[in-house]
Amino acid sequence: MKKMFPKLFEPGQIGTLRVKNRLVKAPQTTGLSNKDGTVTQRLVDHYTHLADGGAGLVIVEYAYIDDIASKSCHCQVGISSHEHIAGLGWLADSIKNHGAKAGIQIEHCGRQRFLGPPMKSASAIPWPMLYDQFHAIPEELTIDEIQVLIEAFGDAAKRAVDAGFDLVEIHAAHGYLITNFLSPFTNKRGDWYGGSRENRFRFLGQVVENCRRKVGPDFPLTVRLSGTDYEPDGMTIEDTIYYAKEMEKLGIDAFHISGGDHHTMIHQVSPMAMPVCYNVWAAEAVKKEVHVPVMASGSITLPQYAEDILEQGKADFITLGRPMWADNEWVKKAMEDRPEDIRPCIRCNEGCLQRSSFLGRTVMCAVNPVLGFEEDLAVKPAETKKKVVIAGGGPAGMEAARVLKLKGHDVTIYEMRKLGGYLHEASAPEFKEDIRHLIDYQIHQIEKLEIPVVSEELTPEMVKAGGYDVVISAVGAEPVIPAVPGIDGKNVINALTILDCHPEIGKKVVVVGGGMIGTETAIDLAEKGHEVTIVEMKDAIMADCAVTDIIAYYEKIGRNRIAVIPGLRVTEVTEQGVRGVNDRTGRRTELPADSVVIAVGLKPRHAFYDTLAGEPDLEVYEIGDCVKAGKILDAFHTAYKTAVRI
Repeated sequence: MKKMFPKLFEPGQIGTLRVKNRLVKAPQTTGLSNKDGTVTQRLVDHYTHLADGGAGLVIVEYAYIDDIASKSCHCQVGISSHEHIAGLGWLADSIKNHGAKAGIQIEHCGRQRFLGPPMKSASAIPWPMLYDQFHAIPEELTIDEIQVLIEAFGDAAKRAVDAGFDLVEIHAAHGYLITNFLSPFTNKRGDWYGGSRENRFRFLGQVVENCRRKVGPDFPLTVRLSGTDYEPDGMTIEDTIYYAKEMEKLGIDAFHISGGDHHTMIHQVSPMAMPVCYNVWAAEAVKKEVHVPVMASGSITLPQYAEDILEQGKADFITLGRPMWADNEWVKKAMEDRPEDIRPCIRCNEGCLQRSSFLGRTVMCAVNPVLGFEEDLAVKPAETKKKVVIAGGGPAGMEAARVLKLKGHDVTIYEMRKLGGYLHEASAPEFKEDIRHLIDYQIHQIEKLEIPVVSEELTPEMVKAGGYDVVISAVGAEPVIPAVPGIDGKNVINALTILDCHPEIGKKVVVVGGGMIGTETAIDLAEKGHEVTIVEMKDAIMADCAVTDIIAYYEKIGRNRIAVIPGLRVTEVTEQGVRGVNDRTGRRTELPADSVVIAVGLKPRHAFYDTLAGEPDLEVYEIGDCVKAGKILDAFHTAYKTAVRI
């Protein structure tokens, strides 16, 4: 116990609050509350599972402080009225009953209000995304309205105390209202609350004073700050250090440092194309200047990263957001020296952002289908033990095998290539390292559970002769080959072959297809020194990518001088390159190339399933890409939800 990561499991102190270890669940919105902000059973289940996972402190997601314009998104937890206290008390007690200290974050969304008007901010400067959606410009707060909000923050903090929380965190990061005042990018005021650094801080300073007065001198009070908002002419680390020093004088007990805002989301919720431990530099900078604890956050995905941060004195606590969604037992497994059993966050942002927050749904995780359904989808022993065979050892096949084995079934995997399937190709570019950790995790689970893996192709005849009760098709998908002249030329190669085998190809490359596979292959080739052009038939590339990937990949495209030609349908591949036409304008284009890479998508392999479907006394299922070519989220979710029912 506690041999590999000793610093992580030292007790810590935040003001008067004793915390059993240095690991904190960072606040993240789940959408699991009722519409009126009251607490639900699903919300309690979610947080009790996180507390069970071993974190010393669990900070509940941001709670809105008033009923005018502070609520940011759908089904957000509220702390705006006395009627919220009962449910919040239920939630706080449940977290504490399961061994963790309970904190809650309070906020006003400012210009980042996904619900549309009314929208209030320091100045009438919109966030472009929401302006496009609602055509709304935030109203500049009046002095009188500011005074009301200062009181509202303090009242919300007092409600948290009354509900039984051990700590309150004021959200002054990530582009919400307080940040709108702190950053000169969003604060263009000419009164006491704008202009100089001192004036921009005034609102936050008065919020802190009001909260401290209402919660008392000894109650743990913390603030989350962005080291910088990464905006042009925005908030700098020097600003943040000044703000932190001033708040330390006002009695703040700790600082929780991250970075970015929604407009610069790749810095706030960094995708796998960005470095790990992304905003730790800012925590280190603040820690050098203050005398209270500092919490570091941002893509600290693995225990060794967290241990190193503490060992090097860059922070006093580590907060984990997405990693604890990927595995609520992250802390427990690290404490038990089992980091190989931690299901790693791959920073895809597909479930927690793209398919939940942006669509107004409850929280999801690509690699953890149980998230938000902790009770409904729990693995339970099967009533009848069955003999199961799985065709395919990709991410879906391995996840199904893991769950089925935990349920008590007899499971065998047939994999003719290597465990991991297309995850190997997906993780080939240097900037896709996070997926390599996922491959390692999945293979380790198969080995740990002693699930047999047969290195050959499973045929329908073998299934029929094997005495199986259940067969699961996880044979995946295959590349789509466009029907154009010259597609079988010697200078043509598929993107998956490039990513898998790394063959020698020419200097000048045209990649046909601008989806995720094509774009990532193009960037990988460009970073290795090739001159690359992406050709896409649609009007834009990366239509199947998460927004954070789009932002990060466009930066890489620009940095590597990759040419992008949308709206061009390839009509022929020649020995000299490709020919294409814009169907809207009729304009024809010829692009010289030494090598042509095909990346126009994947199509599911249905044949294996179709052959066995309808066989008497045999349960037959499809999971993963052979249902519909998709992403890692689709593989894990179809696999888990199928296996848990068997």
